[in-house]
Amino acid sequence: MQFSLWLALVGAGTLISFTPGAGAINTMSNALNAGFRRSIWGILGQQAALLIHIVIVALGVGLLVASSPVAFNVIRYAGAAYLVYLGIRQFLAKPELDAGRASALRDEPRWSMFQRGLWVNILNPKAIVFFLAFLPQFIRVDRPMPTQYLIVAATVVAIDVLVMWFFFAGTARSFQRFTRDAHGQRVLNRTFGVLFVGVGVLLAVIR
Repeated sequence: MQFSLWLALVGAGTLISFTPGAGAINTMSNALNAGFRRSIWGILGQQAALLIHIVIVALGVGLLVASSPVAFNVIRYAGAAYLVYLGIRQFLAKPELDAGRASALRDEPRWSMFQRGLWVNILNPKAIVFFLAFLPQFIRVDRPMPTQYLIVAATVVAIDVLVMWFFFAGTARSFQRFTRDAHGQRVLNRTFGVLFVGVGVLLAVIR
């Protein structure tokens, strides 16, 4: 890949990562509940989903999903339903003022956080459609394809990890003062719950 083309990829990938979405909301929620360091497990789950999307597109299956209204809608509504479920659960969550229960929340298993991050991103067929339009801009057919896809995947994942962890998870730190009392926790839970539901609804209705 030409260096100038790679720089364009870095710029585009950065802009995309900074665009708020379900992944950003999930990352901030994890950072608030489990802490900045442990939020990385949810981010890694999101990257696993991103890699799966890239592989799907690279193998040409993405074209099939994008051209099949039934397959696309099944995945789209499943993803929307999952986000709405997460939002309702977050909205109804009770404040955790008890030290023992708060500690349990902070000690959520890493695999659980990873899985949630995976499903938040993988149940988004729009990502497949996006990569179908995005990836060809940075792939040249006259050069080895596997190497180019590896470069694109490594670049996009590295950018997304940095943005999610150091920007969105880091930003969540500023909200930690609200977690010291029941009212503040209730406000945060409802705020993130509404955001999750909103993203889910948008995923379902926007074409």
